Amino acid sequence: MAGETIITIVGNLTRDPELRTLNNGSVVANFTIASSERRFNRDTNQWEDGDALFLNCNAWDTQHAPLASNIANSLAKGMTVLAQGRLAQRSYQAQDGTQRTVVELRVDQIGPSLRRATAQVTRQQNSNGGFGGFGQPAGYTGGTTASAANTGVSDPFATDGDPWGVGGFGTTPAADAGEPEF
Repeated sequence: MAGETIITIVGNLTRDPELRTLNNGSVVANFTIASSERRFNRDTNQWEDGDALFLNCNAWDTQHAPLASNIANSLAKGMTVLAQGRLAQRSYQAQDGTQRTVVELRVDQIGPSLRRATAQVTRQQNSNGGFGGFGQPAGYTGGTTASAANTGVSDPFATDGDPWGVGGFGTTPAADAGEPEF
């Protein structure tokens, strides 16, 4: 839709995603991402956090993509994530009867940051028997686990030098120059 505000945020989950099923059968995951700038203070010779932005987020399961369910099954409090979505404003009546307005992120895409972590990606089969990826052959599961031997399909994406697999690129992560762990 024209005029939507699309943003990308990098930050840490402040709590485990909460998965709920609404009365109409829709499934939604609610979570909060905290994002703050880190600066090196040369006067104190220490890293310092800037002001934090706490952004309430929601993601929905659709007929073709179980995004909310995947988030609830994959992400947890404290994980650093990259999320992209549309800013949305909504109003509601609080328990005390006052009218309130909030701005939240309706997440379209999300994933863990691989800066200080690793991840094992597993594609999920959709109801049509395929995997729903553009240009991906049926049976592709990502990483080094997909091959013609275990899927029955010639997989042009599987290679011995898979950078996402064990022994690929980045098997020994380089330490950031003096930046402390979160």
